[in-house]
Amino acid sequence: MNFNNLIDNNLIVLDLDSSTKNEVIEKLVDLLDKNGALNNKNEFLEAVLVRESKSPTGLEDGLAIPHGKSSSVKTAKIAAARLKNKITDWESVDEDNNVDLVFLIAIPDAEKGTTHIEVLSNLTTLFMEDGFIESLRNAKNKDEFLNIILKNDTSIPLKNENLSVENKSLKFHLNKLKENLLFGTSHMIPFIVAGGVLLSLAVMLSGKGAVPDTGFLKDMADMGIAGLTLFTAVLGGYIAYSIADKPGLAPGMIGSWIAVQNYKTGFLGAIIVGFIAGFVINLLKKIKLPDSMKSLGSIFIYPLIGTFIVCGTVMWGIGLPIATMMTSMNTWLASMAGSGKIALGAILGGMTAFDMGGPINKVATLFAQTQVDTQPWLMGGVGIAICTPPLGMALATFLSPKKYTKDEKEAGKAAAIMGLIGISEGAIPFAAADPMRVLPAIVAGGIVGNIVGFLMNSINHAPWGGWIVLPVVEGKFGYILGTILGALTTALIVNTLKPIAPETLEDEMEDLNYESIMDEGEAEVLAITSCPSGVAHTFLAAKALEKTAAKMGIRIKVETQGANGIVNRITQKDIENAKVVIFAHDVAIKEPQRFKNMKILDVKTKVAIQDPKKLIEESLKI
Repeated sequence: MNFNNLIDNNLIVLDLDSSTKNEVIEKLVDLLDKNGALNNKNEFLEAVLVRESKSPTGLEDGLAIPHGKSSSVKTAKIAAARLKNKITDWESVDEDNNVDLVFLIAIPDAEKGTTHIEVLSNLTTLFMEDGFIESLRNAKNKDEFLNIILKNDTSIPLKNENLSVENKSLKFHLNKLKENLLFGTSHMIPFIVAGGVLLSLAVMLSGKGAVPDTGFLKDMADMGIAGLTLFTAVLGGYIAYSIADKPGLAPGMIGSWIAVQNYKTGFLGAIIVGFIAGFVINLLKKIKLPDSMKSLGSIFIYPLIGTFIVCGTVMWGIGLPIATMMTSMNTWLASMAGSGKIALGAILGGMTAFDMGGPINKVATLFAQTQVDTQPWLMGGVGIAICTPPLGMALATFLSPKKYTKDEKEAGKAAAIMGLIGISEGAIPFAAADPMRVLPAIVAGGIVGNIVGFLMNSINHAPWGGWIVLPVVEGKFGYILGTILGALTTALIVNTLKPIAPETLEDEMEDLNYESIMDEGEAEVLAITSCPSGVAHTFLAAKALEKTAAKMGIRIKVETQGANGIVNRITQKDIENAKVVIFAHDVAIKEPQRFKNMKILDVKTKVAIQDPKKLIEESLKI
């Protein structure tokens, strides 16, 4: 990642008169916020301070690199400060480090473990350049300070060195789209949780398997319905906001509202409209306005014209195809009414689970609900398919918590309540954030649940789903069994498809004890790290190898050859019992003859820092 994209002179402050670490960090966070890098200054500041409490961010020679990863970061940035007075108590790898140069790295959640490591590694590489640090200390102004950084920048992409420029560009844009989507879902989740739980409680307390229509419980239900009505507008609006900043908010929200309320597109339609709104506003921003009108651009011109274009696209471009599709599906579904229970159950279950309140869901559920008086067995299956998406995702977060972020695990608790009450929207936060993995899983769960309900002859006399209707269900065992099997199907499939959440990996790598093996003869992989200064890259490479080996379940012993001499020396007994030794170094290894009869993998420290997993895997193949 090129530093030209990470820092400019607006993100630099020289001769900062701050006497504590927290004051410096707060000042740099303010700089990032003022220059549009953050969505929530306080949230990011908290993330940085939490990271500071876990391990030292000071290095050596007056340097410190605090950093934070948060959904409040719009795009990766670096803010830098040269201090007027050195800070002597900044926790550092070198205990004698007196900090006067600070580089604060801000990383979006979606780029954990990739951009974060790349920027950190490339930044520490710059510090090793002869005269680089002193040049920064002697810079006369911010422009000179910036030019010193850019002049020395030789950073290269972390991975995929052989990819074409086009492929790198595609990967970059796909990551940005995912980041925009996650930003929208993070703002949507509170609306679904609050609205869904309130509605669930109202339905549960009414005991009727339907939305209450009188009294206090009706008021509570109305509160919940408001949250479940607003969340799609919030989703689309904040996707657009993430792409185009504040001018995108109104077009995204209003366009999503019209798409969902007027044309029943569901949350998938809101996602599409959110992206359309963001891109439309960015195109409008390219039109140069007269100086006299620039101040009106963000608050009047772009939102006004953007809203008209986006809503017009929805009304005159999206609405008719969706209406035609729903009519066609209704006709097709009616023609399938005479088919066997397995075929019809698969169709109704898949449609019900697919978009959770969207047009496809509505066609399937209305088909069963309108026949509840004459063919209640239809609701016996559909009632199960309504609740399997949220129950399946709740079960998934319980079975494999490492594959879900903290927000998703909290959403899973709410999804369990909503699923039992028959509110399928509880699964939407998961589907919106990761549709390619979640949607196939919940469709499969809906199909299994619906078919089981049909085959077990479950009859549901209420036009509702979930376990709240059990009092009016005939064949309760089949209904419960179908729910359990459907939810389990969803959970197993989605957990098979999903990787470990980046947030979980980061948290575990911070929380676990990653000390290198100290005892003799126990490690299967040995490593030596060393750099010219004996501190920065030596330490970072050692920690990267230790952390990654611990995650991989591999026992590693790392010897560091640095400013404090040889630490954790590899002995003859270690050599006799290990399979391979990794030399990660930028200067000559001391006493290399110890390993003359061993398999050796020789690399630069930067390789160990940037891709330790691949390095360890390659070493075991030798």
